[in-house]
Amino acid sequence: MKILVDTNVIVDNLTLREPFAEEAKKIFSMIAERRITGYVNTSSVTDIYYIIRKTFNDTDSREKIRTILKYFLQAIEVTKDDCFTALDSTLADFEDALVAVCADKEDIDFIVTRDTQFLKLEKAISPSDFLKKFKGA
Repeated sequence: MKILVDTNVIVDNLTLREPFAEEAKKIFSMIAERRITGYVNTSSVTDIYYIIRKTFNDTDSREKIRTILKYFLQAIEVTKDDCFTALDSTLADFEDALVAVCADKEDIDFIVTRDTQFLKLEKAISPSDFLKKFKGA
């Protein structure tokens, strides 16, 4: 199974953001155990760095991103065509549209997110629902 882990869930895991950290850690454990394959789109990596840089210094922030890319998440490259497709999407939020385009391009099964607007998509699922559904809880 392939999941695209949305920015908010990755940040929850990296910063141990409560009350969401435990679910995020369980999802990353499932990835580490190779029960599922985790993905992130490359445009989200800069957002993740920007957000976690508020919690950690530059060196630690870079190391955390290096670790998730090396050991946990596959990166889906964002192309110019992906951007145009996202711009033409019916999704109001461009970032969400770009994540959805990347998920479709990589044939992702689920987008794991806490974004309530994004959860309206058929492929989107909350961390708690994902863990319940796939016995990761």
